Amino acid sequence: MNTMPLVSVLMPAFNSGLYIAEAIDSILNQTYSNIELIIFDDGSTDNTRAVIEQYQDPRVIKILSDQNYGVVRARNEMIDRARGQYIALMDADDIADPTRIEKQLAILEGDNCDICGSAQWVLDEATHQIKKSKDKFTDSDLRALLSVYCGLCNSAMMGKAQIFKQFKYDTSILTSEDYYLWVQMAAAGYRFLNLKERLITYRRYPAQTSSVHLEKFKVTTIEVQKKYLQLLGIPADFYPRHLPFTERMKNGVGLLRGLNRKFKSISLKANTEIYARFQYRRNGIFTPFTRLERLAVGIWASYLVA
Repeated sequence: MNTMPLVSVLMPAFNSGLYIAEAIDSILNQTYSNIELIIFDDGSTDNTRAVIEQYQDPRVIKILSDQNYGVVRARNEMIDRARGQYIALMDADDIADPTRIEKQLAILEGDNCDICGSAQWVLDEATHQIKKSKDKFTDSDLRALLSVYCGLCNSAMMGKAQIFKQFKYDTSILTSEDYYLWVQMAAAGYRFLNLKERLITYRRYPAQTSSVHLEKFKVTTIEVQKKYLQLLGIPADFYPRHLPFTERMKNGVGLLRGLNRKFKSISLKANTEIYARFQYRRNGIFTPFTRLERLAVGIWASYLVA
């Protein structure tokens, strides 16, 4: 019998008592069972630890901290302790489809990519409505779009453990730590893929869209975007933001030129989405011209950039 897990699932937890049992059960009930589930209770003050302690499954590895160190340190310690050849990330309030690990492992074992994610169901905790995520799927699109936003769901990601142990999370970036992790891996040449099957139900909370949270996220996002462009050998001044026509024709077109030379076969849809980040919104009567400009630049980038 194989006693060494092939997949290590990492679950940081802080005051997650309301949902963590559902998250744990969704991992322990996977169709693929040769796993270890490492749970880091990061100094919770609710009943999170009591819920974790109820689990006696030998695959569950418990790290119980009386002090709150923050999710970055928790994730890095779990990466260090992971014994599997593959690492799967899982947040303590999300739900994994029973076939998640089996399907992602098949893709990774087939050497189709180095980092594998998936589409998701998005559960709005304020309205209790569930919606489909909007995703890109190919390596070129995913790595190119990292220049304008993080389109990867943390709880849906799984990859080769050696890559996670090489990079880990940057302790100086506390708001967009996952974004910067993917940026480093993408710039280093590792291949990404999103499965079209929705293998995660991701919970979204009102606090994630608060003005204070969004302002902090905006600052660190720009920092990560600039770092990514530098790693790719593209001028950091080309980072996406709203610009007048002449400036976006320089910066926006410059970014697309650099990305399409770096990543082959970026889709037209992804190219236009990237360029749209340089355009102003709500242009009124000029909207048709804005869309035409976006399409023209996208076609140029997709079909004419060598």
